[in-house]
Amino acid sequence: MSWLISQANAQEPAIVPADGDHAPTEATGTTVAHEGGEHGGTFPPFDPSTFPSQLFWLAIVFIALYVLMAKKVIPQIAGILEARAAKIAGELVEAEKAKAETDAAIASYEASLAAARNKANAIAHETRSRVAREIDGRRHAAEAQLAGKLADTEKHIADVKRIALDHVSTIATETTEAVVEALIGKVGRDEAAAAVAAVSAGKH
Repeated sequence: MSWLISQANAQEPAIVPADGDHAPTEATGTTVAHEGGEHGGTFPPFDPSTFPSQLFWLAIVFIALYVLMAKKVIPQIAGILEARAAKIAGELVEAEKAKAETDAAIASYEASLAAARNKANAIAHETRSRVAREIDGRRHAAEAQLAGKLADTEKHIADVKRIALDHVSTIATETTEAVVEALIGKVGRDEAAAAVAAVSAGKH
């Protein structure tokens, strides 16, 4: 911008003073160019004579950019950051809520598992106790039945032994009677039985 202003000032015609009665005349472009050439062709932004205008426009541009940033850009950036922060905060809240629900579900599952384990242990203990009672009852019944059968068997053996002994006495008496009769003659049944009884008593 300052360069354009300096170029416009350079293109304005210079007034040349009149000599004598002649009217002032405008200098030609060749003269201006020649005068400009005397300054060594300095680049306009680096020309000290243009610094005030450059500073002026720099201040205007800076103020305009500042106002634009303060009114437009910075609020938009702040809104985006706030929205992002709010979204992140919401996601954190949702994550905490999901974590709490997960922890509650895990705790409930562990409690249910512990209850089921305890119930299973109680059922197993009760089953073992019932089976043990049933086995003991059956064993006692079998022992009682066996004891009864054993008693019956012993009684039957005793009866058979008694019957056998009675038969042995009879057979011995008859045998003794026959032997004595063959040796010395007729003998009575009572005498033979008494002799057998005496022999049996002597053995006992």
